[in-house]
Amino acid sequence: MSACSRRGSLAAATTALIILAAIHPGPTRAADDVLNVLTWCDHEDPELLGPFEQANKVRVHFKDIDSTAAARTILRQSQAGDWDVVILEETAAPQLAAAGLLAPLEPADFPSDGIPAAIASPTAGSYQGRLYSVPEKYGFHAVAFNQAHVSAQDMQDINAVWQPRYRGHIAIYDSYLPILSYVALALGLDPAHLTEADLPALQDKLASLRANATLVGDSASVQQALADGVVDIVVGGGAWTTAGVGEGGAVSTPTAQPDTPKQRPELTFTLPRQGGIRWQHGISIIESSQRKALALAFAQYLRTPAAQARLATSSCFWGMPANANAPLDADTKAALHWEQQPAYIAASHPFPVLDDGMDTKLHAIWDRVMKDNIPSAAPTPDRIGGGHDEEDTPVQP
Repeated sequence: MSACSRRGSLAAATTALIILAAIHPGPTRAADDVLNVLTWCDHEDPELLGPFEQANKVRVHFKDIDSTAAARTILRQSQAGDWDVVILEETAAPQLAAAGLLAPLEPADFPSDGIPAAIASPTAGSYQGRLYSVPEKYGFHAVAFNQAHVSAQDMQDINAVWQPRYRGHIAIYDSYLPILSYVALALGLDPAHLTEADLPALQDKLASLRANATLVGDSASVQQALADGVVDIVVGGGAWTTAGVGEGGAVSTPTAQPDTPKQRPELTFTLPRQGGIRWQHGISIIESSQRKALALAFAQYLRTPAAQARLATSSCFWGMPANANAPLDADTKAALHWEQQPAYIAASHPFPVLDDGMDTKLHAIWDRVMKDNIPSAAPTPDRIGGGHDEEDTPVQP
């Protein structure tokens, strides 16, 4: 959904037409009126896709992905020409480029005006000196919480969620790499340079966190649990968990109807002083695409300020637009913690790039600790310090 007015929609459509006109048209085949995109759910709102589709007389056909691994599998099993654009964690681009799945990009096609230097850096999306991915949206895996029930000052310490007083009030985002990386930060380790010697402590620390949690779930599940009061803390959460979330867990947008539930300002997030993990979605063009000119136009459109505003306030989840020139109102910026972004970026670590051996070992730790101990039902909402002793709060089954 969009943060822009109807005037903004017309401006975005005009921008898309200009972009397309500047690019040589591709072969005129019947399939050229469809662009096939592998993407996250936040790229599927009609308000985002509509201006591009109308301006270029095409239809964007998307397939939802829920993980970088899923995107890799789909691409490796696809036939030439099946897909044109993929949007995934930018640090995955070099591996896909090495496999010959991505087309190189020209930096001149993607100006970085308005994009923070750390986000615009080509390092993560490059392979052997060529650019294969450009950033378009980012956010953090840190800690989200209900500040009506949890001390914001307490959450400034990454180790606070291991305190016994929070037992039964925690959900953990079910994604092994960002959470294990976050746990590594709590141990004072660099997530990008873990060794075999670090793994026993990492597993023990994860197990003690799991013992404090009442739920391990996907993004929608932990977002809903926090909104419903089932939990008060989401480990691995960020703006994607709290920004735009209204009563009942529905994600509102700046252009929502008047009867849309109002946002919940008590739901917030922070990066502890020890840091957090930064996710960063990048746009890539598939090497085997038969519509590369159109794919390039779409990639450029997604980085225009108007499209960035719509992407930032998607009805699936909110996040920071890469382009700081995205026209967002003061309330939206506050929900995204706009003013804190320089400090958050400086304190965060990008997704680590691991070799296959370490990745397999971390996956095994996650499965041992988490997958065999997921509770069968969520507890009844309870309040921290609300007249219950620790022994009365929901506990690990």
